[in-house]
Amino acid sequence: MIDFRFSLVLYVYIPLSLLWVFWIYKGRKQKILSDTESHLRNRLLIKIDTKRIKWKERFLFLSTVVLVFAASGPQIGIRLAPIDRKGVDLVFAIDVSTSMNAEDVKPNRLEKSKFELAQLIKNLKGDRVAIIVFAGASHLYLPLTTDYEAALLFLNEIDTEMIPTQGTSISAALNNAISAFQDDPEKFKVLLLISDGEDHEGEAIEIAKKASKVGLMINTVGVGSNSGSLVPIKNFNSNKKSYKRNNDGNLITSIPNVKILQEISKAGNGKSFWFSNNGDSYKIILNEIDNLEKKTISTHEYSEYEDRYQLFAFISFLMLLTGISMPTRNLNYE
Repeated sequence: MIDFRFSLVLYVYIPLSLLWVFWIYKGRKQKILSDTESHLRNRLLIKIDTKRIKWKERFLFLSTVVLVFAASGPQIGIRLAPIDRKGVDLVFAIDVSTSMNAEDVKPNRLEKSKFELAQLIKNLKGDRVAIIVFAGASHLYLPLTTDYEAALLFLNEIDTEMIPTQGTSISAALNNAISAFQDDPEKFKVLLLISDGEDHEGEAIEIAKKASKVGLMINTVGVGSNSGSLVPIKNFNSNKKSYKRNNDGNLITSIPNVKILQEISKAGNGKSFWFSNNGDSYKIILNEIDNLEKKTISTHEYSEYEDRYQLFAFISFLMLLTGISMPTRNLNYE
């Protein structure tokens, strides 16, 4: 198989073809010193071999033809080239419980988290990403991929209505992350847990310790303010905003549990971060990811054409050298 790196150069063959036709036509109609009398012409050209002149011209013309072909960048055949991609496997575990609708960060905790994560994904280089969503239950929403555009589309569709089982089970999210990686022990794995820290089961710290033993680094990201906020309830039948209440009818204020998030990250050999209204929080997380040791997480072999212009350029040079150096003297004349 053959391909060309600069295929437009091949259009030079059009004027070259016209020149070749004109040269053949002219060669048949016109001879050297054609206006000179034959006996004088033979006497003048007795030391010259006209056939050698024609061959000289042919070599020079063919040299140009082959040079144009070389300039087009011919790529012939295929070769296998290994590619090592270095990075980390980064899993986002995103809390989608109703408390993430709290508006102590703008526009609310979940939308703020989605915005920061979108900026983070856009700045990744070579890392694979996956998304886990959790509330009272946990689901692998997006498997590991390097398709960042797809990851952004999936991220944009996340809301607090996607898991019917309400509550906040950080433990389920951690177990899901461990399961996603258990068949892939060699890859460098990082979990980014985004939540307001309301763990309703209380097993997260022990599971984080277990995860760290299998090579999963757990970083936590708290969302919200220290003073907390009421939790809005979506009412599709009315534009009036209502808020979540307890069994006694009192309004519930959701306050992020900073302590448990810090303990989880410590148990998981990671760090704790915070999404707030001030600054671009994703930049801090991105800097930490960039500073991580980048391991080879996949090796591909792909086929590609191999450049062969050197061979044709060398052939063109030989033809040019032959055409220039070829003697035109008649060797039979003494």
